[in-house]
Amino acid sequence: MELAVLDIAGKDTGKKVELKESIFNIEPNEHAIYLDVKQYLANNRQGTHKSKERNEVAGSTRKLKRQKGTGTARAGSIKSPVFRGGGTMFGPRPRNYRFKLNRKLKQLARRSALTLKAQQGSIILLSNVEFQEVKTKKMVELKQNLNIADKKSLLILSEPNKNVYLSSRNLPGSLVLTYSELTTYDIMNANSILFDESALQKLQENL
Repeated sequence: MELAVLDIAGKDTGKKVELKESIFNIEPNEHAIYLDVKQYLANNRQGTHKSKERNEVAGSTRKLKRQKGTGTARAGSIKSPVFRGGGTMFGPRPRNYRFKLNRKLKQLARRSALTLKAQQGSIILLSNVEFQEVKTKKMVELKQNLNIADKKSLLILSEPNKNVYLSSRNLPGSLVLTYSELTTYDIMNANSILFDESALQKLQENL
């Protein structure tokens, strides 16, 4: 599969680049994508949720009423979960949601995600993305030139570029990453994926 290389004005430079078959044209493994996205979301969870249980609630421990003869259920403490203000039964506790996936499975997930985007025609290749100054307007113009102004976009660079990153930071639906930071979640979450030409080359060498 070949992709035409465009400039930041959205015009064809006349150059074409061959996409690596082992990355952009494999049999997609949707379960691998699911596992990798699940791990990404799980690893981002803080896990600090907590509710007070019966032994943590402030309150008297005296027996509320006699055991028998009242015609109602037995009650031993005001801190019981059945009373208002009592402890929570089986409430959330702090926990770590992280889990491990094999490196090869994560690579398969990224390749599968990139293949799906290539099949959808959602990958755009750019010759050189570089801004001389921090201007959100420049990123807006770039997306307008590529006819993706109203879509979620992911711009992938070969190395960090402060001007490009800061120019896109205030735009909802615009994300800038380097090829080494790329995750399956970011690929699947974007409607359009913009590759800097050098970033594509490095990704194909490393993935």
